Amino acid sequence: MIQFTVEDRVGQRQDLEIPEGIGLNLMEVLKASEYHILATCGGMALCATCHVEVLNGGDNLPPVNDAELDILDTLPAATSCSRLACQLRVDESMIGAVFKIVGEE
Repeated sequence: MIQFTVEDRVGQRQDLEIPEGIGLNLMEVLKASEYHILATCGGMALCATCHVEVLNGGDNLPPVNDAELDILDTLPAATSCSRLACQLRVDESMIGAVFKIVGEE
């Protein structure tokens, strides 16, 4: 199982356990877990409505790709810890990570 923590917009945290090899990205897991994120582009790194901050474990995640970086650069609230949930595959690199939802509701 892949275990990580999600913090919502009001600061409440919930630990999630996702089966290994499920083939979903973080955006899909957040939507399936009934978090309120728009994710209007459906995972194509075009809208940034699945914006999250990586509060812990960011060093283990794959690097930001060019498409993701282009969109993050347009966000006034983006930080060095910002990522798009649609670009993060749920895998072993997420074990122990903490993600805070900051995208539009």
